[in-house]
Amino acid sequence: MGNRQQTDDDLTELVARECIATKVRLLNRAVTAVYDEALRPYGLKVSQMTVLVTVAKLGEASPGAVARTLHLEASTLSRNVDRMRARGWLDAVPTADGRAHLLRVTPRGRRLLREAHDAWNGAQRRAGKLLGEQGVRGISRTVAAFSRARRVSD
Repeated sequence: MGNRQQTDDDLTELVARECIATKVRLLNRAVTAVYDEALRPYGLKVSQMTVLVTVAKLGEASPGAVARTLHLEASTLSRNVDRMRARGWLDAVPTADGRAHLLRVTPRGRRLLREAHDAWNGAQRRAGKLLGEQGVRGISRTVAAFSRARRVSD
């Protein structure tokens, strides 16, 4: 029994020490907190800002297109969109056949993006400083590589 417990403890220690997913999730939470703190005065979270920016870039976009662009589950996007529509930041515009809708940033949402830009920029600088130049470059390279690999596999 002692050997099995030692093996279980060794495996637990190995996963706790080396799990890439755990490290990425911890990093995500830390970086997200930097942005969310900066954006809090605007009633905005970085996850919502990302959706607003993506929809603004696309002009009018189906929820599916936004979810694919951001690699989000449809249910996660739906929860954010519902909140953002309630706050007047996004509109849902019916398609020509009326069977679906497209998302569009409202004038209020565009104003929010303009007003929150300086706070976002401050968070960007703070996160960059915490990660270091090498860390930021490494994250950018890794995200690009994962995006390329995902496009190939889709």
